[in-house]
Amino acid sequence: MDRKLNFLNELEDIIDSRLAAGDDSSYVKKLLNSGLDRVLKKVGEEAGEVIIAAKNNDSPELLNESADLLFHLMLVLKKQGHSINDVVGVLADRHDR
Repeated sequence: MDRKLNFLNELEDIIDSRLAAGDDSSYVKKLLNSGLDRVLKKVGEEAGEVIIAAKNNDSPELLNESADLLFHLMLVLKKQGHSINDVVGVLADRHDR
């Protein structure tokens, strides 16, 4: 379970390594290089799929689409110079109020 709790940070490291690598065929690199609008479009698509899965009470699909949404949200954060830890910090600060 411990690895799973830290996996978002691992995933962020994977995203960073894909961006730093010279491999232009990487999905992460291609999507981020295609511009913010394209990345935001993916977030919108995935959010819609999360809504449909939840409405259909399809738990496996809800979890899969939520994972896709979170991944693409992390790409938006990266594109804007933020990290998942920045978001976690906001949540923690809200909890401390």
